[in-house]
Amino acid sequence: MLKKLVVTMLVVLAVVGLVLPIMAQSSTKQLVYGYVTPGPDTWYKKDVDGFVYAAGLAGAKVIVLNSNYNPETEIANIDSLINQGVDGMCVFTFNQNGANIAAQKCAAAKIPLVVTDNVGLVLKSGYDVVAAVDFDWVGMGQNVAEYCAKQYPGENIAVITGLSEHVPVQMFMGSFKPAVEKLGKNKIVAIRDGKYDPTVAANAAQDLVQSGTKFSLLFVFNDEMGAAVVRVLKAAGVLNNPIKVLTTNGAPYGIDLMKEGGIVYSISTSPGWEGMVSFLALHAYKTGKVKKLNQQLLLPNTTITPNNINDKTQVVPWDIDPVWKTLTAKYFPQFNGMY
Repeated sequence: MLKKLVVTMLVVLAVVGLVLPIMAQSSTKQLVYGYVTPGPDTWYKKDVDGFVYAAGLAGAKVIVLNSNYNPETEIANIDSLINQGVDGMCVFTFNQNGANIAAQKCAAAKIPLVVTDNVGLVLKSGYDVVAAVDFDWVGMGQNVAEYCAKQYPGENIAVITGLSEHVPVQMFMGSFKPAVEKLGKNKIVAIRDGKYDPTVAANAAQDLVQSGTKFSLLFVFNDEMGAAVVRVLKAAGVLNNPIKVLTTNGAPYGIDLMKEGGIVYSISTSPGWEGMVSFLALHAYKTGKVKKLNQQLLLPNTTITPNNINDKTQVVPWDIDPVWKTLTAKYFPQFNGMY
């Protein structure tokens, strides 16, 4: 009788041992995050790719909605994700108002929010967000000024910006101009608005060459415009003789141009890695690993020259790459163990 009772108890325990893990698994709900992207451009697609990649590593699901540069669609997308009851939201808006609206709506719905590429302006909205993720535009201005002073002392600089009203452009120029003046090795002799349009940038470069303005360094705000400018200078026979082109972005086509000798210096800004960091900030808060709100997370500036062009830790890939994990562990250790 005692032997039968022991056997029965062992069977019961074995069944319980099987059932409890199943119950635990079923009670672990898959987290679903929403991502509102501003449009179909490559930069935005890569940012989405990074966010979705990191979500996949963490076992989460992502709903991506594209606003196609329409403010009304953007607000509708934010409302849609709230109505779907997402566990958290990331918003990459093309206007400051959109970011503030997202902050207000998500705060009311008690949905944690991360805002990407907003230069921290949303942190002044009056509503709590998890984080604002961006690049260090102020630091970039300092970096470019220091490089020009060290490598090309005595040479004049012309600048083709992105859209002059764009806050990152203003932040960069607000740092770059005083740094050049303070270092005292170079002089800025011309500034043109490239409007983030390769055709506008190419025309600006042509005008600068034809104007007779004396300069031998031409800083162009991104690689897309930089590629168009390189073609103009090459056709005019002045590329690197005397005019050297400097850019930001580290886009794949910009890297190719550097390998060909068209660009001498750039700064790596990978939208893919930015998207990954945006996800990790959101996921870390949602899962309780990081409890801090209103974080300003800036991805580090890494300079690109022909000497380090094959180093992925400096020339951060735009496309999904395992090196993102290495870089995240180094620069954002608070997210270690999130995969």
